[in-house]
Amino acid sequence: MSEPQRQLSRQLSRHGALVRIALFAAIIAVLGMLPKFDLPFAAGVPVTAQTLGVMLAGLILGPRHGALAVMLFLIIVALGMPFLAGGRGGLAVFAGPAGGFLTGWIAGAAVCGFLMPRNERNFWQAFIAAITGGIAAIYAIGIPWLAIVSGIGLLNAALASIIFLPGDILKALAAALVATMPGVHRR
Repeated sequence: MSEPQRQLSRQLSRHGALVRIALFAAIIAVLGMLPKFDLPFAAGVPVTAQTLGVMLAGLILGPRHGALAVMLFLIIVALGMPFLAGGRGGLAVFAGPAGGFLTGWIAGAAVCGFLMPRNERNFWQAFIAAITGGIAAIYAIGIPWLAIVSGIGLLNAALASIIFLPGDILKALAAALVATMPGVHRR
């Protein structure tokens, strides 16, 4: 391959990566159109489908591009676009009880991508990656933030977050199934 061909190939690869990053940011936004619901004992953190998109971004795009897709989505939300479940957006959502979980999405996607083996379709590896990144990493950032903002203490914040585990495990299962389907390739 000649040097101009290599340069063109690198440019096309970069453009493809940008398209995939934007696509997964859009997927997370679309998942925000599904209605959220608030649990009275969850201290202001809603149940949403958007963490499924975060897990998928990491599993399919890899750690760097998955985290970039989530960052792009969060920047758009911070600019005021109402793409979070329930039509929320703006900087204020990051200062509220769910703010730590939202910023934890970046680490969640990165951990999912880091733990997902490249070019493999092993469901159990994908499931463990989704649980570790999409649940453990996000909770590790979200629970302390929830405790601080709500003033309920770390133990109570952790106990309030337990209610989300069954749904998050189902999302991890769905993400692992999608990420290991034939034709879905990690780039």
